[in-house]
Amino acid sequence: MKPTNNNLPTVVIFGRTNVGKSTLFNCLTEKKQAIVSNIDGTTRDANHGTVEWQRQKFELIDTGGIINIEQLVKPTKKNSDLIQSEIEKQAKVYLDAADVVLFVVDNRAGLLPQDRQLVTLLKKLLGEGFNKVILVANKVDSRNHVFRSAEFHKLSIGQVFTTSAATGSGTGDLLDEISKRVESLPAKPEAPEELPEIKVIMIGKPNVGKSSLLNTLAGEERVIVSPIAHTTREPQDTILEYRKHNIRLIDTAGLSRQGVKQQKKDLSKQLEKIGIEKSLLSLEKADIALFVMDVNEPLTHQDSKVLSEIIDRQKSLIIIANKWDLIEEKDTKKFTLYINRTFPFALWAPILFVSAKTKSKTNKILDLILEIARERAAEPSPSVLNTFLMKIVKQHLPARSKGVKHPHIHKFELRRSNPPLFEVRIGSKDTLHFSYVRFIANRLREKFGFKGTPIRIWVSKNKKVHGQQNEGRGYIPLDMQNPTNEEVEVENEIEANL
Repeated sequence: MKPTNNNLPTVVIFGRTNVGKSTLFNCLTEKKQAIVSNIDGTTRDANHGTVEWQRQKFELIDTGGIINIEQLVKPTKKNSDLIQSEIEKQAKVYLDAADVVLFVVDNRAGLLPQDRQLVTLLKKLLGEGFNKVILVANKVDSRNHVFRSAEFHKLSIGQVFTTSAATGSGTGDLLDEISKRVESLPAKPEAPEELPEIKVIMIGKPNVGKSSLLNTLAGEERVIVSPIAHTTREPQDTILEYRKHNIRLIDTAGLSRQGVKQQKKDLSKQLEKIGIEKSLLSLEKADIALFVMDVNEPLTHQDSKVLSEIIDRQKSLIIIANKWDLIEEKDTKKFTLYINRTFPFALWAPILFVSAKTKSKTNKILDLILEIARERAAEPSPSVLNTFLMKIVKQHLPARSKGVKHPHIHKFELRRSNPPLFEVRIGSKDTLHFSYVRFIANRLREKFGFKGTPIRIWVSKNKKVHGQQNEGRGYIPLDMQNPTNEEVEVENEIEANL
C-alpha cells in the first residue's frame, strides 16, 4: 500500500493568511474545491488539484495561511493554537517537495512586515532552490491598482505577476510562467498505467477519528488531526495504490446536527456548515462509505440519519468502530449486537473494530474495500438468475400481500449493477408481499455475496392488452433497507417455515 505518485510537477501556493490563496487555487483549477472566506485560517488541510496549460500538466497545492512564522522555523516549539501549528508544519512539508512555489501577497494591503519575514524564511528553507519562487500580487481588481504592486519589488524575488483571482485577470500570464518553468524541469519517469479506481468516503460525527484513520491507511500525515471538533472543513482526497487498484479515500467534515443549524451570525460556524454540505456532495460521488464511529460513545438518532443518507444514495457501507483500544472488555459480540439493534436496517453491513491510534485491525479495511467493490459490480447472467429463482420458489412459494392466489413470478432479472438493481415481474392481477421481496434479497446475498451493499428490488406487473399479457411500464419500488417491526416479524415467520 502506498500513496500514488502521478509523477506530475508540484506547484505550491504559499503565503500569509487571507491573501486569496484559496480563491487563486479555485481559479487555476477551475473548480470550487477550496472553501473561500475572509476569515483567517479558513484553509486547514492542503487542497490538491490538477492544472493543464499549454500542454504542460502539474499538481497544484493550496496550503493553509501562515500566522506564526516561528512555528515554521522551529516546529518543535509549542503553539497555543494546535490546529494552526499543524497547518504550518504541513505547509513546510509541501514547500520542501515543491518544484515551483507561488508566493502570494495582498496588493490591497501592500507590503507588510510579515511578507518580508516569510521571504526570509523561504530563502532559509529553500536555499539554492529559492529561484523556484514566483511572486504573485493578488487582489489587483482594476488597472488603477496595478501601480501599487511596484513596492513588492523590494522583496527581490523578480518579476511581480499581478492577478485578480476573483475575476481571473492576470492568471493567463501567471500560468504561462508556471508552464515555462515546469517545462524546464528534469523529465520524470513516465506515470504507471492507470489502475481501476474505487472511491471511498469517510463519514461520521466530529472527533470519531476519521482523519487519524486516513493518515494510518495512507502511512503519512496527509490531513491535520486534533481533538477540536470540525478540524477538517473540506473533503480531502488521498489516493492509495493497493493490490493493483487505486483507492481514493475522501476525508470529510464531521456531520453534526449543531453544525447544520448554526446561526448565520457566527462566521466560523458558517464554515463548518459549508464543510458539512461539501461532505454530503462528496457522498454522491463515492462508491463505498466508511461510517466511522467512536465505539466508546453511545450511538444516537443522528447516527441513524447519517446511515440512512448513505443507504438512500445506494452506497456500499462498512461500519468502522474506532478507538477499540480504549475498551477494557473487548467483547465484539456484545458490541456487534448493540450496533445491529441500533441500525436494524443495515444488518448486511460488515463491522470492523479498529484503533487508528495503535493501527490495530486497520490492515483489514483495504482488503474489505476491494471485496465489496468486486461484489458490488457483480452481474449474474440471466440463466444463473433463472436457476436461482426456480430454487427459491421451491423453497417457499411467493407470498401474496392480498387475495388468495399465490402470485406467479414471470421474470427475474438484473436491471443494473454497481449497485445492483433487480426486477421481479408478476401477473397483472397478482400482488407480492414485501416480506417475500426481502426473502429474495436475503437469498441473493447467500448466493452472490453483495457484501456491504444495499440491494434494491423493484416489482413490475404485466399489463393486459386485449386478453394478452405484456410487460407493464410502471415500477412499484420497494424500499429494502428500512424494515418496520411488522415487516421483520413477517419475514421471520417466512424464514421459520423454510
